[in-house]
Amino acid sequence: MIRRREFMTLLGGAAAWPLAGRAQQPAMPVIGVLDARSPGTTENQLRAFRQGLKEIGYVEGENVALEYRWADNQIDRLPALAAELARRQVSVIAGSTPAVALAVKQATTTVPIVFLVNEDPVRLGLVASLARPGGNATGINILASELTAKRLDLLRQLVPGVARVAVLVNPANATSTESTLRDVTGAARTAGLQINVLNASTIPEIGAAFAGLIRERPQALFVGNDAYFYSRRVQLTHLATYDRIAAIYAQRDFAEAGGLMSYGTSLPDAYRQVGVYVGRILKGAKPADLPVVQATKFELVINAETARMLGLTVPPTLLALADEVIE
Repeated sequence: MIRRREFMTLLGGAAAWPLAGRAQQPAMPVIGVLDARSPGTTENQLRAFRQGLKEIGYVEGENVALEYRWADNQIDRLPALAAELARRQVSVIAGSTPAVALAVKQATTTVPIVFLVNEDPVRLGLVASLARPGGNATGINILASELTAKRLDLLRQLVPGVARVAVLVNPANATSTESTLRDVTGAARTAGLQINVLNASTIPEIGAAFAGLIRERPQALFVGNDAYFYSRRVQLTHLATYDRIAAIYAQRDFAEAGGLMSYGTSLPDAYRQVGVYVGRILKGAKPADLPVVQATKFELVINAETARMLGLTVPPTLLALADEVIE
């Protein structure tokens, strides 16, 4: 017969076994995700990011957690949000746009960083070189600035006799604006085009910029590659069509929202690659040893319905080049 005291001792020991087992299980790694935009504006990109993670064996909520921080299009909030994620001691931080990448790089020299930027990360000071990043950061360059001349050339092919082009930039995003104007100015000079710069950082300022377009009547509009403009793509494309302005954008989502034409890197493919790199780092790879990926998948999307509304005839040569024509 087991005495009561011995029974309770055995029972207590048995109860402790599963607790001890649970205590030995490794904690679920946490990925910090920092975005300059607002929740709900990047579903397609986040879906592609999670797909990349899944390819490496990580599923949100099962064996990895994602902790999001959103700047709600207020660039000046990024340093504090980046510092918050660094203090949280997440396993890795993923973020897109140069402004986000620079804020995270400033916040930590130890937490691994995977960025998605639209210009040379060496020039930005994010990595030592593309082949051997050398620090705690690596990522993907979607080459938006390198494609500026191509976008202007596509506008020239679509808009007969175009000579004056308005360029819309977001002055609140100084890094993006500086690179856009530098690239557009050089490409326009080579192509013999006149440019007129318009600034907009808020919804009312976008409306004011288009009011300026109506007065100036440029023959085409070049919309800078900016995270805020991406979140306002429906407003921008509808205003351009309403005001009968031929416009070109950097992402296909603009053409799908009613924009005339887009040319740039496939964002889902780029975000999937960010997810893959984050997963590889979780498995032990070091950012210093992961070369920066240069985007190789580019898409020309033409919205034929919008072209007809603007009274434009898309040349057969341009239709042949298009990856997709939206009817």
